[in-house]
Amino acid sequence: MSSRALPTPQTATAHAQAPAPAPAPPTESPAQLAARHGLTVSGARPSLPEYIGQLWARRHFITAFATAKLTAQYSQAKLGQVWQVANPLLNAAVYYFIFGVLMGTSRGVPDYIPFLVTGVFVWTFTQSSIMAGTRAISGSLGLVRALHFPRAALPVSYALQQLQQLLFSMAALVVILLAFGVPVSASWLLIVPTLTLQFMFNAGVAMIMARVGAKTPDISQLMPFVLRTWMYVSGVMWSIDKVLSHQDLPHWVHLLLQCNPAAVYIDLMRFALIDSFHASQLPHHVWALALGWALLAGVGGFIYFWKAEETYGRG
Repeated sequence: MSSRALPTPQTATAHAQAPAPAPAPPTESPAQLAARHGLTVSGARPSLPEYIGQLWARRHFITAFATAKLTAQYSQAKLGQVWQVANPLLNAAVYYFIFGVLMGTSRGVPDYIPFLVTGVFVWTFTQSSIMAGTRAISGSLGLVRALHFPRAALPVSYALQQLQQLLFSMAALVVILLAFGVPVSASWLLIVPTLTLQFMFNAGVAMIMARVGAKTPDISQLMPFVLRTWMYVSGVMWSIDKVLSHQDLPHWVHLLLQCNPAAVYIDLMRFALIDSFHASQLPHHVWALALGWALLAGVGGFIYFWKAEETYGRG
């Protein structure tokens, strides 16, 4: 027989009444732990009002950055800042020879040289702002990754840089206007609201292209072709009003040419500066169009850029 003792009834009852072990406390996730201690995600997108406040707080940085980029742009050239005026003037000279002389677009357009130079200068403002905006993030990754600031400051500062360059060029434009007999008039005051609305439009499109360019840097190789096509339909070298009055074009072409934002700002500047450019040559509700494009691009572009704020400089 086995000598092992059988458990007594009292022992079996004691084992049955023993309490079960307490369950382990639930483990917090890293996000819950960080929230409990007041930690936030590095580089998280702030709310839209906070983002606007941050951008406004860095307005001095935006202005200084734009001025520094403008000063350094031609620092290696012997003529230095003279190229700020010489470049658009040389473009205007080439366009005058090709379109004004060879193709005859100057016929029937009063004050064609002031007409052309104004168009070239105003178009260059839009073109350069958009091209600079396309590379604003992808070309400044070192700055984006090293410092914490609202990334919208970069495309806005590039647009401001181009506005400063346009103001330098305006001195040459005034000389050209006076040399060709265009008188100074009270309508020149319209330059201020026109450039304000155009700057809003340019900065908005620059922010849109900055977000696209940050994700797809190759877009900067395509943009020169897009902008060149846009220039040809914007009436830089020819009169939209003259073409529409002499050509039997479909109605949608009329709307496309008249509502083209680049053409709207160019024509408003011509109306402000050139005495022979009359209000009848402007599209209907031109100021409403200019304001609408400025708000659509400026506000829409800002929100579109802000929505991807936490992604810039990563990956």
